[in-house]
Amino acid sequence: MPTTNMPLAPMTPDAAISAFSYLRAVEADDVEAAREFASGEPRMPELLVDVVERIVVPVTALPGPEAGEPCADTFALEALGRVFVTSLRTWAQAGPDTAEDIARSVIDFAAQFLTENHEDVADTLRQLEAVGVGQALDARRAVAVRTAAARRALPRTGLSIGVRAIGAGAPHQAHATGGGLLYHAPP
Repeated sequence: MPTTNMPLAPMTPDAAISAFSYLRAVEADDVEAAREFASGEPRMPELLVDVVERIVVPVTALPGPEAGEPCADTFALEALGRVFVTSLRTWAQAGPDTAEDIARSVIDFAAQFLTENHEDVADTLRQLEAVGVGQALDARRAVAVRTAAARRALPRTGLSIGVRAIGAGAPHQAHATGGGLLYHAPP
């Protein structure tokens, strides 16, 4: 049984944008756009469940210690959230044809639990997308920083210094001279 305090694997920004674009198209009853988004991403049901988990878990999680002792209702809500996410995850395994029904479940959850009187579901989805894409970008930046730090921590050898010196991966050509040395040739 998964716990609500386990960290979620980060979504990529593209995955978050794709999932929320699909959700907004389904919510707007834009069948053509929804079909286009779904056909462009065969993993759409799984992406939607990733989004659901990021929305449902914080909303249904047990309150922290500062909120006092949880009551029976808070335990029931937390359990209901886990059941909802698990059910959608199982449903997503049936294949790409489940995307619309999963999207409608996400939209209904947003309407019932997250939408205030003065806003509609489309506003709520836009706000959730902004948060989701922001988290994905933050996760990507954190990975890049950790990767750069790990690279700096590696011992420097003649080969690694030479590779950096010639700019491996740069958009230019490297040529061998008669002595076997590499140099940059302008593009």
